[in-house]
Amino acid sequence: MPSNPTAVLADVDALLRAVLGDFGPDAEITMETTFRDDLGMESLDVVALAGRLQARYGDSVNFALFVSSLDVASIGELTVGQLVDYIAQSLEKVPAAS
Repeated sequence: MPSNPTAVLADVDALLRAVLGDFGPDAEITMETTFRDDLGMESLDVVALAGRLQARYGDSVNFALFVSSLDVASIGELTVGQLVDYIAQSLEKVPAAS
């Protein structure tokens, strides 16, 4: 599974667009895009995203653990880039299949 940030960003972009559907942005999703202000995500959207991340990456990416490490203000300002970096770092820790 690719762990480079560009590939992960493409994955996250697709997952976000699937979660948000018709309510998603028409503009490009970048590393600086914020979940709340730019994407208008609400708590139910975040739960749906967590489920899709689990389906895509399995146990190698623990979104709940990632979010639990943030304070309330940080969650509100969370960017796509922060999530991408977390996913890429988590995937780098997964041993290569032999």
